[in-house]
Amino acid sequence: MSLNSYLKGCLGEKHLSEKSPGSAEFFRAQLALIKRKPLLKKSYLQFYENFRRDLDTVRGPGTKVLELGSGGGFLKEVVPQVITSDIYEGVAELKIDARSIPFADGEIRGLFLASVLHHVPDVEAFFAEAYRVLCLNGICAIVEPCNTPFARLFYRHFHHEPFLPDVQSWRFTQSDAMLDSNQALSWIVFERDQEKFRKLFPGFSVERKAFLPTLGYILSGGVNYRPLWPSALSDVVAGMERRLSRLNGAFSLLWYILLRKVS
Repeated sequence: MSLNSYLKGCLGEKHLSEKSPGSAEFFRAQLALIKRKPLLKKSYLQFYENFRRDLDTVRGPGTKVLELGSGGGFLKEVVPQVITSDIYEGVAELKIDARSIPFADGEIRGLFLASVLHHVPDVEAFFAEAYRVLCLNGICAIVEPCNTPFARLFYRHFHHEPFLPDVQSWRFTQSDAMLDSNQALSWIVFERDQEKFRKLFPGFSVERKAFLPTLGYILSGGVNYRPLWPSALSDVVAGMERRLSRLNGAFSLLWYILLRKVS
């Protein structure tokens, strides 16, 4: 038995294990779980507020805002104009595969993906589509697993999805959209192979790569484990995260990547 399987047996969230992954019921249970855990909800709000602030900088002609892989998130409560979507039927406003986005050229001013990119089996096709649908000056904001020393330990031993930083290809075979993935994919594209990305997509500027504080996310148990910190003391964690921010490059589990269409 793997360490992850053992811990899930001891500390796993039963509310999700009883639902069929990818079903509308699964994502409704996930949303309820996120909102019930103050530290986890705060982490999601941090993702969304970053995107909202960056969206305010867009001065291009695009009129629509789109989230891919909305799942059990609540971005619409922070950015009301967003169009939610997911690859699964009946989960969001639209059913969309990230490799084929059903919008006209230049129609989108902002794209948002939270823990979605590493599930896309052909990210080159996604970035081509993102570039096509974004207006000039439009943004694509991505929250993804990062590749810090602690993240490598965590994702390899405490998470059920693969973390494969040494594979050469950006593509992978997928039969299950939730399980078949590579959590190291954003690091491969935007760090190890960043020159390849620049050559393939010269019209995109990688405007920002920032490690996110994830102590609160860990202590919340995320969406897979029960909380490791009492909800009544949630405010204490914010102060701890500020004091420990200089260590984010070693201990963060997630990072925020901002792309802008510049030509």
